[in-house]
Amino acid sequence: MPSREVTRSILAGLIAASALLGLVFVGSRKLHHFHAALFAYLFATLFAVFGIAYRYSMWLHRPPTAMYWKRGWQVFLDPRHLGRNLVRLPGLFVRRFVLNDFIFKRGWQRGIAHWLIMWGCVLAAAITFPLVFGWIHFQTLPDSFEHYRVYVFGFPTISFRIGSWFAYLIFHGLVWSSLLVIPGVMLAFRRRMRDHGAAAVQRFGEDILPLIMLFAISVTGLLIWISYRWMHGYAYEFLAILHAITVILTLLWLPFGKFFHIFQRPAQLGVAFYQDVGRDAERAHCERCGADYASKMHIDDLISVEEQLGYRYETDGADGQASHYQRICPKCRRSMLALTQGRLWAGNSLSPQEAHARGS
Repeated sequence: MPSREVTRSILAGLIAASALLGLVFVGSRKLHHFHAALFAYLFATLFAVFGIAYRYSMWLHRPPTAMYWKRGWQVFLDPRHLGRNLVRLPGLFVRRFVLNDFIFKRGWQRGIAHWLIMWGCVLAAAITFPLVFGWIHFQTLPDSFEHYRVYVFGFPTISFRIGSWFAYLIFHGLVWSSLLVIPGVMLAFRRRMRDHGAAAVQRFGEDILPLIMLFAISVTGLLIWISYRWMHGYAYEFLAILHAITVILTLLWLPFGKFFHIFQRPAQLGVAFYQDVGRDAERAHCERCGADYASKMHIDDLISVEEQLGYRYETDGADGQASHYQRICPKCRRSMLALTQGRLWAGNSLSPQEAHARGS
């Protein structure tokens, strides 16, 4: 029998996939605007959604993640801090997600590569999925064959002239996304080939394969446009099939590889609010030297998570009362480690008779 966590995660995956399937049925007006040739894309997307929801649910059941998830919502919705949190949220979102400032702090080349790849993928997803699901389609106006009307979930919205700059921009959206992703991937490869520190810890499945997949999708998609635009459709069918294979394989692999961090990243906002509240809340003082080294909430949560994971680091306090290793500041931990190693070294350098005499 599967565990309770696995059962809940399977249920979460089924609910997410069913919800998407329902949105496809409704948004395409009972599949009226859904093209049967795109069924393979839809199946791969449903599989990816199920896998992502399953893995995300399992991730949330891990004690460290569950604690941060719970505390993140608690500190954000706390009436004492809610106003400040709401004011800070837009700026934090722009810095962390729109600008990726946390990546640029690790190096400008790494930041530019990440920014290009991220926004190229976001643009491609924003165009591809609504079109595949039938949520967006275009129709010519009854009184003008030179104008298109955009329909969203079957409702008419804006219209535009086919030869306008606006039409050129939106109809070439996937081209623009490819032109963002390809240089981003090349910069990422350059770093992994020249940075010995990155090369020493990289793994093919986690670091190289995602870049190859993104590069393959972008290049094959760009070649489709080149074939149509300048080569009179030469090898168009082959390129379309090759592009479909790369996209479908990427979607099927999405829940299991490095791309899963895309869905984990928003949880970092909760960590930021957790740290903000911790700086203003009650502080934890080292039981050895009395120094202020962290928030009490963070230390208490860390001890609780360690106990849930089966790790116990109880110690004898300075006053003889039971204490915990986490209630000692990092500086004192290093000092205690050095002192303990010194005692062990001194004990090993004694003769057996002296060691026995000191022990007795």
